[in-house]
Amino acid sequence: MEIDTPLVRRLVDGQFPQWAGLPLRLVDPAGSDHVIHRLGDELAVRLPRHEGAINQARVEAAWLPRLAPHLPLAVPVPVAVGEPALGYPWSWAVNRWLAGEVATVEVDSVDTVAILGEFLGALQRLPVPARPPSVGRGLAERDADTRAAIASVAGVFDGAALTALWEDALSAPAWGRPPVWFHGDFHTGNLLTVGGRVSAVIDFGGLGVGDPARDLMMAFTLMSPATRAVFRETLGVDDATWLRGRGWALAAGLNAYCAYAVSSPRIAGHTTRQITAALAG
Repeated sequence: MEIDTPLVRRLVDGQFPQWAGLPLRLVDPAGSDHVIHRLGDELAVRLPRHEGAINQARVEAAWLPRLAPHLPLAVPVPVAVGEPALGYPWSWAVNRWLAGEVATVEVDSVDTVAILGEFLGALQRLPVPARPPSVGRGLAERDADTRAAIASVAGVFDGAALTALWEDALSAPAWGRPPVWFHGDFHTGNLLTVGGRVSAVIDFGGLGVGDPARDLMMAFTLMSPATRAVFRETLGVDDATWLRGRGWALAAGLNAYCAYAVSSPRIAGHTTRQITAALAG
Protein backbone atom coordinates (compact mmCIF):
# COMPACT_ATOMS: atom_id res chain seq x y z
CA MET A 1 0.00 0.00 0.00
CA GLU A 2 1.21 3.50 -0.86
CA ILE A 3 1.44 5.51 2.36
CA ASP A 4 2.89 9.00 2.15
CA THR A 5 3.65 11.60 4.80
CA PRO A 6 0.68 13.87 3.93
CA LEU A 7 -1.69 10.95 4.57
CA VAL A 8 -0.05 10.18 7.91
CA ARG A 9 -0.24 13.86 8.84
CA ARG A 10 -3.97 13.97 8.12
CA LEU A 11 -4.60 10.77 10.05
CA VAL A 12 -2.71 12.00 13.11
CA ASP A 13 -4.21 15.49 13.06
CA GLY A 14 -7.73 14.19 12.53
CA GLN A 15 -7.69 11.55 15.28
CA PHE A 16 -5.17 12.94 17.75
CA PRO A 17 -5.33 16.74 17.55
CA GLN A 18 -3.17 17.02 20.68
CA TRP A 19 -0.23 16.05 18.47
CA ALA A 20 -1.11 18.17 15.44
CA GLY A 21 1.69 20.62 16.16
CA LEU A 22 4.44 18.02 16.36
CA PRO A 23 6.78 17.59 13.39
CA LEU A 24 6.41 14.37 11.40
CA ARG A 25 9.43 12.75 9.74
CA LEU A 26 9.60 9.58 7.65
CA VAL A 27 11.90 6.87 9.03
CA ASP A 28 13.72 5.32 6.09
CA PRO A 29 14.67 2.55 5.76
CA ALA A 30 12.01 0.88 7.90
CA GLY A 31 10.85 -2.70 8.01
CA SER A 32 8.91 -4.49 5.30
CA ASP A 33 5.67 -4.56 7.33
CA HIS A 34 5.17 -0.93 8.35
CA VAL A 35 5.72 2.63 7.23
CA ILE A 36 7.15 4.46 10.23
CA HIS A 37 7.21 8.18 10.98
CA ARG A 38 8.75 9.87 13.96
CA LEU A 39 6.28 12.23 15.60
CA GLY A 40 8.07 14.90 17.56
CA ASP A 41 10.90 13.57 19.69
CA GLU A 42 8.96 11.10 21.82
CA LEU A 43 6.55 9.24 19.53
CA ALA A 44 6.50 6.95 16.50
CA VAL A 45 3.59 6.38 14.10
CA ARG A 46 3.42 2.92 12.48
CA LEU A 47 1.07 2.10 9.61
CA PRO A 48 0.87 -1.46 8.22
CA ARG A 49 1.84 -1.80 4.56
CA HIS A 50 -0.07 -5.04 3.95
CA GLU A 51 -2.72 -7.34 5.39
CA GLY A 52 -0.16 -9.55 7.12
CA ALA A 53 0.58 -6.82 9.66
CA ILE A 54 -2.86 -5.37 10.31
CA ASN A 55 -3.37 -6.88 13.77
CA GLN A 56 -0.12 -5.72 15.30
CA ALA A 57 -1.33 -2.38 16.68
CA ARG A 58 -4.13 -3.97 18.68
CA VAL A 59 -2.06 -7.00 19.78
CA GLU A 60 0.70 -4.78 21.13
CA ALA A 61 -1.74 -2.39 22.81
CA ALA A 62 -3.54 -5.26 24.53
CA TRP A 63 -0.57 -7.31 25.72
CA LEU A 64 2.70 -5.39 25.91
CA PRO A 65 1.72 -3.26 28.93
CA ARG A 66 1.11 -6.53 30.82
CA LEU A 67 4.31 -8.26 29.71
CA ALA A 68 6.80 -5.37 29.68
CA PRO A 69 7.34 -5.03 33.45
CA HIS A 70 8.58 -8.62 33.59
CA LEU A 71 11.01 -8.49 30.65
CA PRO A 72 14.71 -7.59 30.88
CA LEU A 73 14.81 -5.62 27.61
CA ALA A 74 12.78 -2.63 26.48
CA VAL A 75 9.75 -3.32 24.29
CA PRO A 76 7.39 -0.96 22.45
CA VAL A 77 5.19 1.21 24.65
CA PRO A 78 1.79 1.67 22.99
CA VAL A 79 0.29 5.14 23.38
CA ALA A 80 -2.72 5.06 21.06
CA VAL A 81 -4.36 3.00 18.31
CA GLY A 82 -5.61 4.89 15.27
CA GLU A 83 -8.66 3.86 13.30
CA PRO A 84 -9.12 3.38 9.54
CA ALA A 85 -9.88 6.68 7.83
CA LEU A 86 -9.24 8.80 4.72
CA GLY A 87 -9.06 5.71 2.53
CA TYR A 88 -6.53 3.97 4.77
CA PRO A 89 -8.22 0.65 5.68
CA TRP A 90 -6.49 -0.65 8.84
CA SER A 91 -5.76 0.16 12.45
CA TRP A 92 -2.42 1.83 13.11
CA ALA A 93 -0.27 2.58 16.14
CA VAL A 94 1.31 5.44 18.00
CA ASN A 95 4.09 4.21 20.27
CA ARG A 96 6.82 5.76 22.34
CA TRP A 97 9.96 6.30 20.28
CA LEU A 98 12.62 3.68 21.08
CA ALA A 99 16.16 4.90 20.54
CA GLY A 100 18.69 2.59 18.93
CA GLU A 101 19.94 1.05 15.72
CA VAL A 102 18.65 -2.13 14.12
CA ALA A 103 20.95 -4.98 15.13
CA THR A 104 23.42 -6.52 12.69
CA VAL A 105 25.58 -9.61 12.88
CA GLU A 106 28.35 -7.43 14.31
CA VAL A 107 26.66 -7.63 17.74
CA ASP A 108 26.85 -11.44 17.75
CA SER A 109 28.73 -12.49 20.88
CA VAL A 110 28.43 -14.68 23.95
CA ASP A 111 27.24 -11.60 25.86
CA THR A 112 24.48 -11.05 23.31
CA VAL A 113 23.47 -14.71 23.55
CA ALA A 114 23.19 -14.31 27.33
CA ILE A 115 20.99 -11.22 26.94
CA LEU A 116 18.70 -12.88 24.41
CA GLY A 117 18.53 -16.09 26.42
CA GLU A 118 17.53 -14.11 29.49
CA PHE A 119 14.82 -12.32 27.49
CA LEU A 120 13.32 -15.52 26.08
CA GLY A 121 13.53 -17.24 29.44
CA ALA A 122 11.67 -14.39 31.13
CA LEU A 123 9.04 -14.36 28.38
CA GLN A 124 8.51 -18.11 28.56
CA ARG A 125 8.13 -18.06 32.35
CA LEU A 126 5.24 -15.58 32.30
CA PRO A 127 1.82 -17.01 33.16
CA VAL A 128 -0.24 -18.05 30.16
CA PRO A 129 -3.68 -16.39 30.06
CA ALA A 130 -6.91 -18.24 29.43
CA ARG A 131 -7.41 -16.29 26.20
CA PRO A 132 -4.01 -15.55 24.65
CA PRO A 133 -3.57 -13.84 21.28
CA SER A 134 -4.05 -15.91 18.15
CA VAL A 135 -0.91 -17.81 17.15
CA GLY A 136 -1.40 -17.66 13.38
CA ARG A 137 -0.27 -20.45 11.10
CA GLY A 138 1.90 -23.28 12.36
CA LEU A 139 4.57 -25.12 10.40
CA ALA A 140 2.13 -27.56 8.83
CA GLU A 141 -0.08 -24.71 7.56
CA ARG A 142 2.98 -23.27 5.80
CA ASP A 143 3.73 -26.47 3.90
CA ALA A 144 2.28 -25.55 0.50
CA ASP A 145 3.81 -22.06 0.50
CA THR A 146 7.20 -23.34 1.63
CA ARG A 147 7.32 -26.10 -0.98
CA ALA A 148 6.38 -23.55 -3.66
CA ALA A 149 9.19 -21.28 -2.44
CA ILE A 150 11.67 -24.18 -2.52
CA ALA A 151 10.70 -24.87 -6.12
CA SER A 152 11.17 -21.23 -7.07
CA VAL A 153 14.68 -20.94 -5.57
CA ALA A 154 16.00 -24.33 -6.74
CA GLY A 155 18.43 -22.59 -9.07
CA VAL A 156 19.90 -20.57 -6.20
CA PHE A 157 19.92 -23.08 -3.32
CA ASP A 158 20.10 -26.85 -3.08
CA GLY A 159 16.45 -27.76 -3.55
CA ALA A 160 16.89 -31.35 -2.38
CA ALA A 161 18.57 -30.21 0.83
CA LEU A 162 15.86 -27.60 1.46
CA THR A 163 13.15 -30.20 0.95
CA ALA A 164 14.85 -32.71 3.23
CA LEU A 165 15.17 -30.17 6.06
CA TRP A 166 11.60 -29.03 5.63
CA GLU A 167 10.22 -32.55 5.73
CA ASP A 168 12.35 -33.38 8.78
CA ALA A 169 11.03 -30.27 10.57
CA LEU A 170 7.42 -31.18 9.74
CA SER A 171 7.88 -34.72 11.04
CA ALA A 172 9.70 -33.72 14.25
CA PRO A 173 7.82 -34.51 17.47
CA ALA A 174 5.49 -31.69 18.51
CA TRP A 175 5.96 -29.54 21.60
CA GLY A 176 4.76 -31.80 24.38
CA ARG A 177 5.06 -29.47 27.34
CA PRO A 178 2.71 -26.73 28.58
CA PRO A 179 2.42 -23.82 26.12
CA VAL A 180 4.62 -20.79 26.68
CA TRP A 181 4.72 -17.24 25.40
CA PHE A 182 6.68 -16.59 22.21
CA HIS A 183 7.57 -13.40 20.36
CA GLY A 184 6.72 -15.00 17.02
CA ASP A 185 9.07 -13.04 14.75
CA PHE A 186 12.28 -13.11 16.73
CA HIS A 187 15.05 -12.21 14.28
CA THR A 188 17.85 -9.70 13.90
CA GLY A 189 15.69 -7.02 12.29
CA ASN A 190 13.50 -6.88 15.40
CA LEU A 191 16.35 -6.08 17.78
CA LEU A 192 17.59 -2.59 18.59
CA THR A 193 21.06 -1.84 19.89
CA VAL A 194 22.65 1.09 21.71
CA GLY A 195 26.43 1.32 21.84
CA GLY A 196 26.76 -2.14 20.30
CA ARG A 197 24.63 -3.79 22.98
CA VAL A 198 21.11 -5.18 22.51
CA SER A 199 18.69 -2.76 24.17
CA ALA A 200 15.17 -3.54 22.90
CA VAL A 201 12.97 -6.09 21.16
CA ILE A 202 10.33 -4.71 18.79
CA ASP A 203 7.53 -5.86 16.45
CA PHE A 204 5.35 -8.15 18.53
CA GLY A 205 2.72 -8.72 15.86
CA GLY A 206 3.37 -12.46 16.00
CA LEU A 207 3.05 -12.64 19.80
CA GLY A 208 1.35 -15.79 20.96
CA VAL A 209 1.34 -18.84 23.20
CA GLY A 210 2.37 -22.37 22.27
CA ASP A 211 5.56 -23.92 20.87
CA PRO A 212 8.64 -21.72 21.50
CA ALA A 213 10.49 -23.21 18.51
CA ARG A 214 9.58 -20.29 16.27
CA ASP A 215 11.66 -17.95 18.46
CA LEU A 216 14.78 -19.98 17.63
CA MET A 217 14.85 -18.10 14.34
CA MET A 218 17.23 -15.66 16.02
CA ALA A 219 19.91 -18.36 16.09
CA PHE A 220 19.90 -18.52 12.30
CA THR A 221 19.64 -14.79 11.53
CA LEU A 222 22.14 -13.33 14.01
CA MET A 223 24.50 -16.00 15.28
CA SER A 224 27.59 -17.85 14.12
CA PRO A 225 27.80 -21.63 14.59
CA ALA A 226 29.74 -21.14 17.84
CA THR A 227 27.33 -18.69 19.47
CA ARG A 228 24.37 -20.64 18.06
CA ALA A 229 25.55 -23.64 20.08
CA VAL A 230 25.84 -21.50 23.21
CA PHE A 231 22.34 -20.13 22.60
CA ARG A 232 20.91 -23.63 22.33
CA GLU A 233 22.68 -24.76 25.50
CA THR A 234 21.59 -21.64 27.38
CA LEU A 235 17.94 -22.31 26.58
CA GLY A 236 18.23 -26.09 27.04
CA VAL A 237 16.65 -26.82 23.65
CA ASP A 238 16.01 -30.49 22.85
CA ASP A 239 16.63 -32.03 19.42
CA ALA A 240 12.99 -31.95 18.27
CA THR A 241 12.47 -28.30 19.23
CA TRP A 242 15.75 -27.31 17.56
CA LEU A 243 14.69 -29.09 14.38
CA ARG A 244 11.32 -27.31 14.38
CA GLY A 245 13.19 -24.06 14.95
CA ARG A 246 15.29 -24.73 11.86
CA GLY A 247 12.04 -25.30 10.00
CA TRP A 248 10.69 -21.94 11.14
CA ALA A 249 13.91 -20.21 10.10
CA LEU A 250 13.81 -21.92 6.71
CA ALA A 251 10.16 -21.09 6.02
CA ALA A 252 10.55 -17.45 7.05
CA GLY A 253 13.80 -17.03 5.16
CA LEU A 254 12.37 -18.50 1.96
CA ASN A 255 9.24 -16.37 2.24
CA ALA A 256 11.25 -13.17 2.61
CA TYR A 257 13.75 -14.16 -0.09
CA CYS A 258 10.99 -14.82 -2.63
CA ALA A 259 9.13 -11.62 -1.76
CA TYR A 260 11.96 -9.11 -1.55
CA ALA A 261 15.33 -10.41 -2.77
CA VAL A 262 14.86 -9.22 -6.34
CA SER A 263 14.19 -5.65 -5.21
CA SER A 264 16.53 -5.50 -2.20
CA PRO A 265 20.13 -6.71 -2.20
CA ARG A 266 20.18 -6.14 1.57
CA ILE A 267 17.29 -8.55 2.14
CA ALA A 268 18.79 -11.00 -0.35
CA GLY A 269 21.97 -11.09 1.70
CA HIS A 270 20.20 -11.47 5.03
CA THR A 271 17.85 -14.19 3.89
CA THR A 272 20.58 -16.12 2.06
CA ARG A 273 22.51 -16.20 5.32
CA GLN A 274 19.39 -17.33 7.19
CA ILE A 275 18.57 -20.13 4.75
CA THR A 276 22.18 -21.33 4.68
CA ALA A 277 22.41 -21.30 8.48
CA ALA A 278 19.15 -23.24 8.80
CA LEU A 279 20.51 -25.89 6.45
CA ALA A 280 23.74 -26.12 8.43
CA GLY A 281 21.85 -26.54 11.69
